[in-house]
Amino acid sequence: MSGPGRAVVGVGVDLVHVPAFAEQLGRPGTRFAGGVFTPGERGDAEGDPARLAARWAAKEAVIKAWSASLHGTAPPMDEHLHHLIEVVKDAWDRPRIRLLGEVAKHLSEHEVEVSLSHDGDYAVAYVVLSR
Repeated sequence: MSGPGRAVVGVGVDLVHVPAFAEQLGRPGTRFAGGVFTPGERGDAEGDPARLAARWAAKEAVIKAWSASLHGTAPPMDEHLHHLIEVVKDAWDRPRIRLLGEVAKHLSEHEVEVSLSHDGDYAVAYVVLSR
């Protein structure tokens, strides 16, 4: 959570069309087949494409917020880092972001706040990155 002395350095939002996302999930050889979701994320989604789409949106929103924080600076990593951003739940089922590996190292001084929602054909995630 953001506290005194912390500043927002990036904001990211992503909207996913659930039917198109579900169709891509079923296609062999797509980036989703390559392990971008952790076992915990797949378990939390419980076979619900809208919940998995919201998690994908969160990963994209984190990348967008991070990119916004680097305005005028080259990205420190390539774009294939979704597997290093994990959506987890706290004891009250609220979503949180857990950063792994190199992403965690690059953002060690940052806090990531996330909000997820899905309704009908769409899932959305909103991320605020502060330092």
